[in-house]
Amino acid sequence: MKSWLCWLNIFGDLLRLLVLGLRSKSSLAAENLFLRKQLAFYQERKIKPRRTDNPTRLTLVWLSRWFDWRNALTVVTPKTFIGWQRKGFQLFRRWKCQSGRPRIPPELQRLIRKMACENPSWGEERIANELLLKLGLRVSPRTIRKYLPATPVGRPRGDQRWSTFLKNHACAIIACDFCVVATVTFRIVYVFVVMEHGSRRIIHVNVTAHPTAAWTLQQLREAIPSDHAYRFIIHDRDAIFSSGFDASVARLGLEVIKTPVQSPKANSLCERLIGTLRRE
Repeated sequence: MKSWLCWLNIFGDLLRLLVLGLRSKSSLAAENLFLRKQLAFYQERKIKPRRTDNPTRLTLVWLSRWFDWRNALTVVTPKTFIGWQRKGFQLFRRWKCQSGRPRIPPELQRLIRKMACENPSWGEERIANELLLKLGLRVSPRTIRKYLPATPVGRPRGDQRWSTFLKNHACAIIACDFCVVATVTFRIVYVFVVMEHGSRRIIHVNVTAHPTAAWTLQQLREAIPSDHAYRFIIHDRDAIFSSGFDASVARLGLEVIKTPVQSPKANSLCERLIGTLRRE
């Protein structure tokens, strides 16, 4: 409704301009002087005009092309009027360029939504590969992301979360970590803890004043039997757990999973055990 009124005002201004074009120059000059006298009267009384709307701004900018508008401008400052001109040019440029990636056909949009609904575990990468391999359609994963159906609030996403991974493989996961303890004589020692995720059982604990990667690896050799059924070991990104340490652990038949940076919740069970050791 508002845009319709805007175009109606512009059409009315164009109609008035056509009517004024049919009049003589002397009549237009007299009317111009007549209006200027009245405008000067309002300026002397310091009456503030009401705020201009968009159709009025567009009409004033368009009419300013035929005469020197700086001598006739009174309702706003020249800086404001130049801002109107720049804004109009920006809108025209945006409409002329029509920048942005073109929309894909509606049939392909419906196909993407159907594939996402029938395969909740698929992401945009998987859908893009399926379209390319089976249909020969090359669509960017970022474009596919725009047309994926929105996940309702409270519903889990399709891929596997970290907590889901821990629950599914709890019996095959062990976790290790260090904590610092001060003795009665104010000596700092490091406590190394290894525990099972499934049973939350402590399988190894040892203390040292100078922890190294070799010492830590020896503790794992003592804690893990040769016929173990573990598959994964979780630890943080401490400097002790170096790349050489991870390679030696891999030879024990364990896959190393490092927690994200500054994310103690990723190894929450071991962190909770360390908190219990400190408090008790």
